[in-house]
Amino acid sequence: MTDARTVPDLFRLDGKVAIVTGASSGLGVAFAQGLAEAGADLVLGARRVDRLADTATLVEAAGRRALTVETDVADPDSCSNLVALAMEEFGRVDVLVNNAGIGTAAPATREAPDEFRKVIDVNLNGCYWMAQACGRVMQPGSSIINISSVLGLTTAGLPQAAYASSKAGLIGMTRDLAQQWTGRKGIRVNAVAPGFFASEMTEQYPPDYLESQQERIPAGRKGDPAELAAAVLFLASDAGGYVTGQTLAVDGGMTIT
Repeated sequence: MTDARTVPDLFRLDGKVAIVTGASSGLGVAFAQGLAEAGADLVLGARRVDRLADTATLVEAAGRRALTVETDVADPDSCSNLVALAMEEFGRVDVLVNNAGIGTAAPATREAPDEFRKVIDVNLNGCYWMAQACGRVMQPGSSIINISSVLGLTTAGLPQAAYASSKAGLIGMTRDLAQQWTGRKGIRVNAVAPGFFASEMTEQYPPDYLESQQERIPAGRKGDPAELAAAVLFLASDAGGYVTGQTLAVDGGMTIT
């Protein structure tokens, strides 16, 4: 069967509903705005619900609807509530961008157990609870995109065992959910592994750290959030319809050096 749509048409999300977690700042805002510009209505989740209003404004400026929900992804009930409210408001969930995450940079011999567990609970467990809740209501043709990191694939000169473990675990979880759900449910599951992009997390890095890592990046620069949002759109849309279980590094070539 031939598809009468043009290639640009495949990137459209008209009539679709997307959930973005961690949508109150940084890359989550870029993801929400990009998906709205492609035609999706948005469900925006974050713990800092007051800051979601600014993201909702960007979605509405693109001509789409936005629902904001206070969400702690480390709490399975909070994840279920977000999805239930999305279904109540829009009647469907087509895309999940598992973006909520936190990071630490603590030496392994001094990192407290609670510090390590907190990172895993948000970055890995939280993505699982969100995927689980969405997987129960998504219809064939839906897409889940997990936001991992190049630190799940390589190291970058800081002591980040908890963060790296959570992001590497997310890559493994992506493969397994794709194996479980693509054939049986028609839900594609992929991951994106960003390199260095401006975010709240990079603001916490030591002075000159990003500059010291630049020589490892063949592209010679940090990424633009719009470039990462475009990669997420590819995986969210029918343009990525034959892609599942994969991790797409968007890192300026850092992982090949």
